[in-house]
Amino acid sequence: MTRNKVALIGGGNIGGVLAEQIAFRELGDVVIFDVVDGLPQGKALDMAAGAPLAAADAKISGSNDYADIAGADLVIITAGLARKPGMSRDDLLSTNLKIMTQVAEGVREHAPDANVIVVSNPLDAMVYTFKRHSGFPKNRVVGMAGVLDSARLRAFVAWELGVSVQDVTALVLGGHGDTMVPLVRYCTVAGIPIGQLLPQSKIDAIVKRTQGAGGEVVGLLKTGSAFVSPAFSAIEMAESILRDKKRVLACACMLEGEYGVDGLYVGVPCILGAGGVEKVIEVEMNADERMLFDASVQHVRTLVEQIS
Repeated sequence: MTRNKVALIGGGNIGGVLAEQIAFRELGDVVIFDVVDGLPQGKALDMAAGAPLAAADAKISGSNDYADIAGADLVIITAGLARKPGMSRDDLLSTNLKIMTQVAEGVREHAPDANVIVVSNPLDAMVYTFKRHSGFPKNRVVGMAGVLDSARLRAFVAWELGVSVQDVTALVLGGHGDTMVPLVRYCTVAGIPIGQLLPQSKIDAIVKRTQGAGGEVVGLLKTGSAFVSPAFSAIEMAESILRDKKRVLACACMLEGEYGVDGLYVGVPCILGAGGVEKVIEVEMNADERMLFDASVQHVRTLVEQIS
């Protein structure tokens, strides 16, 4: 059996965790691409030397040449600058826009049949940019945001209640930023709505912390942004695509009429499989949730208008 080939564009902190996890879980052979000479090669060599200890036979290589991503089944893009304290994700727009445009051209030329997961920030604008410049069909270009935001909400709820994170389900929609919309009514612990388990004041505090969780990490690190949780979030999506698991995950999907939105990437639940985004699932929202969702969509629209 031939293994899948996974190309990682960007060999920084997130790219490093991705490479390690994909190779050691044997989801596929990995090639790390980065523009910095020696960086992807060094990281790949270090991980490849540790592979015997993980009992993993997947190959790991590094390259500064887009030609080496040829034949990739899946491309995960993390390239771009990370946030520094005091910066919002939106502050990265102009710099990362130039990077994403180059990446789209490289992937289009050398891996035209791949599914693509975009992780770079500001996420909603970056995944839109990749789609626009690559010309890939919408089902094969998806953004990682909702999985991470939902995981953070799940973690905070589990800590507050003293229960297993496995038993907490959560759904966070909208843009990947301070306007994200955690749908509290859909958050459950083993099927029990959290409204039955926590007072509203605690729920409000958890929602607020979820919305600012990325900034909280940036403030503590001072020299970078979150990288383990975003990488594991992308792995969850990658596994669903590569193994055709058809997981229902919150992802940034191109909407064409769903939720009354047209032509924007917005975080919504979808079915992820070998065909990429195989279906967008529309969930019912009450008036308050809809108002917050519409405000989040408007923020994404403003970002995209800056690009245009």
